[in-house]
Amino acid sequence: MLLEALCAAILGLALAWAAAHRLPHRLPARVLVLPTGIAGALFGAFVTHTALGAAGLPLVLLGSAALSACSLSLLLRPATRLRRRSATA
Repeated sequence: MLLEALCAAILGLALAWAAAHRLPHRLPARVLVLPTGIAGALFGAFVTHTALGAAGLPLVLLGSAALSACSLSLLLRPATRLRRRSATA
């Protein structure tokens, strides 16, 4: 279980770093992005391990990566600003 948590934290950090490096204009500061990726990965590993039991490290890491990517996607901002039209136009 300790190895799963360590691997999940490293995987979450790698995913968060890749997202912050690839999309810096659409994400908030790295101070928020990196811990979000790690926390999402650890929570994903916990949920996957709880649901599947001792199914193996690859399945736990797959669930960890999925939940980390989902939590990072919640931080994304729109690529362009939305234009608001006035009510009289």
